[in-house]
Amino acid sequence: MNDTILYDYFRSSASYRVRIALNLKKVKYRRVDTSLVTGENKAPDYVARNPQAFVPMLSIDGHDLTQSLAIIDYLDAHYPDPPMVSANPALRAQTLAQALVIGADIHPLNNLRILKYLKNELGQEQDAVDGWYRHWITEGFGALEIMAPDTGLFGGDQPNLADVCLVPQIYNAQRFDTPLGAYPKLMRVNAALLNMDAFQAAHPDAVNPDG
Repeated sequence: MNDTILYDYFRSSASYRVRIALNLKKVKYRRVDTSLVTGENKAPDYVARNPQAFVPMLSIDGHDLTQSLAIIDYLDAHYPDPPMVSANPALRAQTLAQALVIGADIHPLNNLRILKYLKNELGQEQDAVDGWYRHWITEGFGALEIMAPDTGLFGGDQPNLADVCLVPQIYNAQRFDTPLGAYPKLMRVNAALLNMDAFQAAHPDAVNPDG
């Protein structure tokens, strides 16, 4: 079998999601750091395999897979334990809706290329860029707090796709000094998840301790 290789950047929340999912499913892989800061993701050989030049990219079973939620869906099909979504259609849809609050509504507006465009092409000051970032976090987290369970994880007794998406987004929110006191249920879930080995091993400080 070919090596499983994850091309990622340690602070990328999309990469962080995939690291968590790989760890939960106990899939052995090798990391290749692909820096978004130095432009390693724009190297011609990388773009030839990943035309959007994003991270993560997972090379597995002879395939180059892109987009974090698509990668996790592939992993769920081939490594079903633990499942990231329920087999029950209604519960599956609920989990996808929760995960997509982050994956479709918060993250795309706040990823590095958007922040760079705001600052460089549109001439916004750093305070304005940071305010943009925090605005979309609070918009999404306000809704997700209502969706969050009163006890347990989003997945109940074990993490699911919504849990996998939550932890990296809270990590990034904290990096941008986003006030999170209004989201006690999300913070409770996050704290519980960060006690789990799979989440600890995927943390940016664990994969790149030098920062």
